[in-house]
Amino acid sequence: MSTPQVNPEFAQILQPLGTGAIDFFLAASLYQARKISFSAAAALAGLGFDEFHYRLKEHFGAGFAINDTVVLEDMALVRCHFGSGA
Repeated sequence: MSTPQVNPEFAQILQPLGTGAIDFFLAASLYQARKISFSAAAALAGLGFDEFHYRLKEHFGAGFAINDTVVLEDMALVRCHFGSGA
């Protein structure tokens, strides 16, 4: 499998957003498109639960995208992170 190449114009746009912006936006986009779960996206972005959630809210306006195919996994992650009172 070959390594994907990033369009140089993306790199120029994302550069002011800091290190890891490409990984975050790719992972967040896959999460928003409901292709991967929250926990998978956070791991791909190299971020913890809180930081990934914060950045989703900052850049996409919401911290969670609800989808039937990943909702149980995400609910379990939230329950684990915040406890049963979440």
